[in-house]
Amino acid sequence: MLLYAQSADVKLFPYDYRIDDLDNGLRLITVPTEYPDLVALYIVVQAGSRNEVEPGKSGFAHLFEHLMFRGSENYSKEQRDAVLKLAGAETNASTSPDRTVYFETFSKEDLDPVLKLEADRFQRLKYDESVFKTESLAVLGEYNKDSSDPSSKLSEAIAATAFQKHPYSHTTIGFLKDIQDMPNQYAYSLEFYRRFYRPEYVTILLVGDVTPGHALELTKKHFGDWKRGNYKPDIPQEPVQTNPRMISLDWPAPTLTNVVVAFHGPAYSDTDKDKAALDMLAQLAFGPTSELFNRLVRLEQKVNNLNSSFGNSLDPGLFQVSAQVKSPADLEYVRQQILDTFTRFTDEKMPQSKLEETRSRRRYGLALQMNSSAAIAGALAPYIALRRTPETLNKLFSLYQQITPEDLRAAAAKYFTEKNRTIATLEYKPR
Repeated sequence: MLLYAQSADVKLFPYDYRIDDLDNGLRLITVPTEYPDLVALYIVVQAGSRNEVEPGKSGFAHLFEHLMFRGSENYSKEQRDAVLKLAGAETNASTSPDRTVYFETFSKEDLDPVLKLEADRFQRLKYDESVFKTESLAVLGEYNKDSSDPSSKLSEAIAATAFQKHPYSHTTIGFLKDIQDMPNQYAYSLEFYRRFYRPEYVTILLVGDVTPGHALELTKKHFGDWKRGNYKPDIPQEPVQTNPRMISLDWPAPTLTNVVVAFHGPAYSDTDKDKAALDMLAQLAFGPTSELFNRLVRLEQKVNNLNSSFGNSLDPGLFQVSAQVKSPADLEYVRQQILDTFTRFTDEKMPQSKLEETRSRRRYGLALQMNSSAAIAGALAPYIALRRTPETLNKLFSLYQQITPEDLRAAAAKYFTEKNRTIATLEYKPR
């Protein structure tokens, strides 16, 4: 299959791109840009902590972010590093609930050897049990380090409280008991690789000084023989929450009091208005230009920081508002102010002018980020994981243009209900 999108002024994503699907299910997306000499390669694997559906097996998507740098059949770790050093490549990876992304930026002349290198680890990753144990213990060290951060423990707690069945109940790094047992799971790690590191789960994104024809030729050369898999995870659906939930954490070291108010919200969509409306509402109600932020952070100075998060997820996720409260005595007040703001947006329609300002900031904020080939690829990758096409960005921002004040109010009334709510707090309590 071959698709080609022409750039248009009305579209958020202004670049021409081409999509090529190989017979094995691998997708190649090529985005030529005007930035000379460099190419950004992002390999998006549609496997994250969401795919960890078996009890006792959380954390493996993140573990593979480590293992994939330890060598393959034809390249040891040292040989791999040498190839990338010669190419002047910057390389890294990241894992989230819905995806794992591996990325490099390098000179366009090195596209062939870099693709060859990547093809080897994606098709022929090689690590023995001792390497596996070393990396799994490194993950335990990472967990222990994160556990010293109150916000990490709070995130872990609210996920486990808000979700009862869906794998979103654990954070990307996994449950502690699973991480502790991970060194004993070498055989399962090989199975995880066989399941998800398959072409039908992978999209190669090439952005920069590259032509689609040349990119396709090299991709077929190095990835064309990769065999399609046959595994599909049975991801459980989260039951509808029927009662409000609360969790309180005591923290043994001095820290600011933290509070999080969360509601279950819809999955990512570039066609349904609910998610788009709540994206707008997050900025209007709780962003840096909101009335609540101005009052709690700037005027009253009761809160050190106020944040909202409602990421784009394949399955329904959480709309969260978090605050760091300077004085424990103000916890109830701050929590009530957050709840009152949710209620306000449920009952009232916002002025059209404020909606237009928010819409404009969101559109141009993302557009201004795309100021290099690597930045373009980085902005695209999360959306590629969701829909495997850059066109979803254009569809999403077209949907944002259609949102009305009534859409905001209707979405708020639908999702911001007491029975759909989870509240988490963390306070300093000396032992």
